Amino acid sequence: MKNIRFSALVVDETDGNYVSSIKERTINDLPDNDVVIKVRYSSVNYKDALSATGNKGVTKNYPHTPGIDAAGEIIFSKDPHFAVGEEVIVTGYDLGMNTDGGWGQYISVPAEWVVKRPENLSAKEAMIIGTAGFTAGISVDRLSSIVKPEHGAVLVSGATGGVGSIAVSILSKLGYKVSAISRKAAEQDYLLSLGATDIIPVSAFTALGSKPVLSAKYAGGIDTVGGVILENMIKTTKLYGAVTTCGSVAGTQLNLSVFPFILRGTALMGISSQNYPTASRPCLWNR
Repeated sequence: MKNIRFSALVVDETDGNYVSSIKERTINDLPDNDVVIKVRYSSVNYKDALSATGNKGVTKNYPHTPGIDAAGEIIFSKDPHFAVGEEVIVTGYDLGMNTDGGWGQYISVPAEWVVKRPENLSAKEAMIIGTAGFTAGISVDRLSSIVKPEHGAVLVSGATGGVGSIAVSILSKLGYKVSAISRKAAEQDYLLSLGATDIIPVSAFTALGSKPVLSAKYAGGIDTVGGVILENMIKTTKLYGAVTTCGSVAGTQLNLSVFPFILRGTALMGISSQNYPTASRPCLWNR
């Protein structure tokens, strides 16, 4: 394959300092993988910010190009399932973490990371959805396997964020009554426009108390932040409801007893979009 030159955002490490700049690279600088993709669009995620500022829990070795999402077209393929010229999406796995990511004009990835782009989505739309929307989709998919609209209202935390806002919109379109938890009072009209039926201030929800269980009010919820908010979502869930969790910005620890689980049969379901099964990805993207 021709050794194409291209531009990429590269983060360099010098004496513990991290500096980002646009540099020229070549295809031969990329790892030898099954598929090479010309990137049309990427997106900006929390992990990208961590990678770009030298978080070794995300990216161990520098120089490095972040970008955990990419959409574009295949220019080289060793895999018979993917042809040159096909439009594809890559999200998660190790892309943009320890494999150079979508903030470069080309990426080289294993075939199992690649999903054919749905015909009704442009590359730009796919990246507007991106990992955040994909995570919301997984969360709704898992929640709806247990909690149905007729069971009652569901909670969504971090409701103005990428995952939360898309989750509110999808749930509303599926017929759920959505109570959005948000600390941003100025965004109430935005949340209502997405389909939320009411907005709960973070301060009010975190002040519900420290009892092992609280008044059962919600059929379940989608949590994107963790901490006390997740604790109280679990504690306020009705009999045989469910809560999904995918984030930790409000805390990584849970101070809980077993009572919500053994008295109400509450299910807590973890969401990992990075490691979502390869075989299930095309179906979710097409949905």
